[in-house]
Amino acid sequence: MLGFVPPLPQQPGRPPSSGHMIVCGDDALARRLAVELRFIYGERVTLLLPPGRDANNPETPLTQRGRAAALFGRMSAAMNRAGNGSGSTGGSGDTNAGVEAVRIMEAPEPSDDVLEEAGIDRAAALALVYDDDERNIRAALTARRLNPRLRLVIRLYNRKLGQHLEELLDQAAAVAMPGIDPALLDASTTVLSDADTAAPALAATALTGSSKIIQAEGLLLRAAERPPPRPGESADPGLCTLALLSSTTNDPAGAEGSDSSGDEAPQLLPDERAVADATGRGTVVLEAISRADPDRPATRMGGRGAPLAQIFSRRLRWSALGFALAAVALVIASLLTTGDSALHSAYLTVLDLLGMNDPAEGASAARQIIQILSGIAGLLLLPLLIAAVLEAFGTLRTASSLRRPPRGLSGHVVLLGLGKIGTRVLVRLRELDIPVVVVEEDPEARGIPLARSMHVPTVIGDVTQEGVLEAAKIRRAHALLALTSIDTTNLEATLYARSVKPDLRVALRLYDDEFATAVYRTLRTAHPGALTRSRSVSHLAAPSFAVAMMGRQILGAVPVERKVMLFAALEVAGHPQLEGHTVEQAFRAGAWRVLAIDATPPADRNPDLAALPPFDPEGDATPPPSGLVWDLHPGYVLRAQDRVVIAATRRGLAELLRRQRSAVPGR
Repeated sequence: MLGFVPPLPQQPGRPPSSGHMIVCGDDALARRLAVELRFIYGERVTLLLPPGRDANNPETPLTQRGRAAALFGRMSAAMNRAGNGSGSTGGSGDTNAGVEAVRIMEAPEPSDDVLEEAGIDRAAALALVYDDDERNIRAALTARRLNPRLRLVIRLYNRKLGQHLEELLDQAAAVAMPGIDPALLDASTTVLSDADTAAPALAATALTGSSKIIQAEGLLLRAAERPPPRPGESADPGLCTLALLSSTTNDPAGAEGSDSSGDEAPQLLPDERAVADATGRGTVVLEAISRADPDRPATRMGGRGAPLAQIFSRRLRWSALGFALAAVALVIASLLTTGDSALHSAYLTVLDLLGMNDPAEGASAARQIIQILSGIAGLLLLPLLIAAVLEAFGTLRTASSLRRPPRGLSGHVVLLGLGKIGTRVLVRLRELDIPVVVVEEDPEARGIPLARSMHVPTVIGDVTQEGVLEAAKIRRAHALLALTSIDTTNLEATLYARSVKPDLRVALRLYDDEFATAVYRTLRTAHPGALTRSRSVSHLAAPSFAVAMMGRQILGAVPVERKVMLFAALEVAGHPQLEGHTVEQAFRAGAWRVLAIDATPPADRNPDLAALPPFDPEGDATPPPSGLVWDLHPGYVLRAQDRVVIAATRRGLAELLRRQRSAVPGR
């Protein structure tokens, strides 16, 4: 584990030195990202914030600068406690020095003058993480013009637009520096979405025994959370154990450990001895590797076609089924009593039902009785047809309106909030075929059109008002996902839901670790048998943004309680801890672990491991083979030309990158 990185004093009015990093944003992700870069990776950071109050908490007297400074102060103090025990240096203390280590600027927009004052011409990387896509795009174009070598990391919600923007900005860098070798051009553009990064983890909290999937070059890596084994049982280690959870056999719900939880925190990447000693603890294991199928049809999300269940009510469908069974019974009775053929018996029964047959005068008593019963059943057909027409007309008329939760709904997930995060989580839940009821206060929220097109039951109203959660059938729900952008609203909704259903599974979105810990302990004390989880979107997304700014490829981030484990692709060359070592020797408990090797020749490698390889659906019926080798022999010696996939903690990955910079001349 790394010790405390001594802060590098930076005067507020002095331009930063070459190689520093700039973060521009207007919400919690910008502040969290600056913390990640400064205190995990030891980089010089300039943080550009809009002036005034926090947009998410307008009543809070702290300005953006004040909130950022408070966060940096807490992080500096936490790093001091987590350091090597050498203590502080006295004087003003490390906390103040840690705040001064990040140069905080305030400006309404990242204009040319503002970026030049921030030192854009000498910066190594720039992160644009404003909540507005248009502002991020405009600033990215400006930054690329001012510094073609700049590494750009851009936050965009629109994924299709992000793909085109990456190509455009990389082409602009190549045009601005003609004749340079593309391999030597240290300019890259990475477009990320905090919503896409956090949505799988948030959706997984609503499931029991859920899996987290990381995709790499046509293969899917599945990390599964295993509950503590029961007495007399042994835990299944899977392919390897990635983490030990806080939960135990005696306390299955466990604690929600974070970086500041001490002994209660989960243990990432333990060695075999730690796993053997930790009997009765929950685990996160590498469960399986499977191949991604490019030809697999996308999951049907609703909105295409009109299934009967969405047009006709359940009562009407049961009535129609009862009538059909009665008609079949009459056909069978006619067949058995009259001796006619099956086709003729069915024909006569239909005529009787519709009142179109002649009276059965002179026929047998059985035939006359069947005709009378058919006539009575036919009387029931007319109101059934009228009800079907009315229901179909009403369904078509309200097709563009939101559905209300059905009466008999149960076992569903109640999702609070349809902003950027909630919308992505909704898509993820529907991909998993999980029934969802959405609660949203704003009828014009971003995700309302999607909920309407997917025919997801939606309740419009303030979740803190009485009756709103009842309308979402919270008493019969399986789980509650409180994902609004306001921590207090999520907490209030959680408390009310627990008062209605004490054993409800709850996952709420909370930004601050200390606040989340206090909330968790209170909820566990009040409801010890219920499962409570808390997640921070910025905490889940910041590691991916930070590593992208360092120029490395992140395949995915898996939350382990309130800590994060990263999966990354690294070139072995330049890493003295990897190059020339066996896979077993390269393993560093609590820091990193080699999971796979890309055996593809360097010239033929796919530059983006997180994407599926090109595949022609009209050509070969099977996807191209992947160059990734997951079944590694512990004695395999890592070579400089190898590319590896590793699981790492944030500090472990930071150490690898820092050692590489010091090992490569000129960096």
